[in-house]
Amino acid sequence: MIKHPLLRFTALCAFASFTLAHPAQAAPSEDLNRLINEHWEWSMAQNPVMASELGVSTDDTKLNDVSLANADRQAATAKQFLERLVAMPEADLSQAERTNKGILIRMLSAQVEANKFGQRMMLFSTYDSWHQGFVGLPLRLQFETREDYASYLARLTAYPKLNVEAIAISRQAIAKGYVQPCEALGGFEKTISGAVDGDPKATAFFEPFTRKRPVSISAAEWAEMQSRAVTIITGTLKPEYQRFLEFYVREYKPKCAKQVGISFQKGGAAYYAFQAREHTTTDLTPNEIHKIGLDEVARIRGRMEQLAKTAGYASRDAMILELRTNPKYFATSPEALMTAAAATAKLIDGKMPNYFNTLPRLPYGIKAIPAETAEITTTAYYNSGKPESGIAGFYYVNTSKLPQRPLWELTALTAHEAVPGHHHQISLQQELQLPHFRKYLTGFTAFVEGWGLYAEYLGEEMGLYDTPEKMMGRLSYEMWRAGRLVVDTGIHDKGWTKAQAIAFMKDNTALTDANIEAEVNRYISWPGQALGYKIGEIKIRELRARAEAALGTKFDLRRFHDAVLKQGAVPLTVLEQQIDHWIAQETGR
Repeated sequence: MIKHPLLRFTALCAFASFTLAHPAQAAPSEDLNRLINEHWEWSMAQNPVMASELGVSTDDTKLNDVSLANADRQAATAKQFLERLVAMPEADLSQAERTNKGILIRMLSAQVEANKFGQRMMLFSTYDSWHQGFVGLPLRLQFETREDYASYLARLTAYPKLNVEAIAISRQAIAKGYVQPCEALGGFEKTISGAVDGDPKATAFFEPFTRKRPVSISAAEWAEMQSRAVTIITGTLKPEYQRFLEFYVREYKPKCAKQVGISFQKGGAAYYAFQAREHTTTDLTPNEIHKIGLDEVARIRGRMEQLAKTAGYASRDAMILELRTNPKYFATSPEALMTAAAATAKLIDGKMPNYFNTLPRLPYGIKAIPAETAEITTTAYYNSGKPESGIAGFYYVNTSKLPQRPLWELTALTAHEAVPGHHHQISLQQELQLPHFRKYLTGFTAFVEGWGLYAEYLGEEMGLYDTPEKMMGRLSYEMWRAGRLVVDTGIHDKGWTKAQAIAFMKDNTALTDANIEAEVNRYISWPGQALGYKIGEIKIRELRARAEAALGTKFDLRRFHDAVLKQGAVPLTVLEQQIDHWIAQETGR
């Protein structure tokens, strides 16, 4: 799962035909290059926080404008870019340029279409929100100079405007029926109050001021900045978080939706179909995805049954019961869980050169998920780093509810979130010679999360699942993603209740109750995103099997992985054409 907002944007539009080509092989056409540069500069102006992350300091004191009026302006500008792109002839473009053009068309088309839905007013889910996004601000910025700290303080003081605007939009959403379901919102209040409770110096907002003082700041000025930060946290941020908490409790929560599916909202069915196409980068309908999920569940369940019998259990259910209830399979402290995660990560690090020719330069670290969100969020996620700002990637592990965080899941979890999963793929993408928009604005869910799930599968070949318990954890995680296809479409297309979704997940996966509850809440509040994982992994494994069959003894796994990863995240249709072209090249090599 990707937590970083820059990598959660996927898009929708028809593609022309593309083939694998290195962008450096041909200079882009002047018109296309000019438009791509204009779009990038415009994107930076619209996203000043992202611009700061990437070293563009023009608007270092500003926050993003979340207003609906600005969303309309952005959609109108996106449409203008789109019209210029569509009118641009392709005859003189190289294959790499056609790929760039097609991906930008897809992104812009999705932006224009998404703005037409009333669901655009739903600004938070159980997984993400403006108030929690702001808590993460210190993790996204560079703190090396006096200017870095001064601009950060200015951004803290700018939060009231963002908060008031977001609450106003949410108030409109209530009036029009675009609200989150009641059943998904348990514990949401804590994500608001927990961000600013207690000593201001213990909050995430003060964390940059606990670091070593930059040499460009005098001791006296440093003390003044620290004092000012405390004043802002106490006098500005705490009242604003209290404002949102009161709005949520008094106005939003009493009006939460009584039915869990998005299809019960106005335009919900069309919105869900759009999200399904967007996150899978296919034309699959929710019903087709539901059927694929059922088939995958049946296949994986057969593997789980066979594993349990081989391990000496009477049945799959008997083995899962043992894994869920025996205390020896659970860490007894947050520190023990983090230690186990770190050891697993380093074990996989040592195996990477055997399976990959190209490794990223950017390292990654491990952190615990913040306490105020841990109890209602997923079991782990990844935050991408920024080489330009000297920020490493981070693998975040949930250390709450320890009796619900089994150690036998940890290997598959680490392979997905760290390496060879998200950190490996995303950090490589940041190093590629691609247009900036493809490095930082494209995060097609089916590719990114499909690769993460493929990384779990690859762990079998890497010898990571060296006990029956770990292998059951790996199969349970694959079953989890297959079950998502069934549950997400069940909730949002077929009218399933939350209870039905939980029962299906509990019957088919080995996940613990807390994980299932958090996951189902996520599917309810973030429709369609969960569909990308299994659809993407199926395609990557299908393309690998095609390459193995076509190349025989010429097949080189490390070269195949390069072919998949060294064009960055792309829609599945483009990936298929890339790999077909690569197979043809390898045949003649």
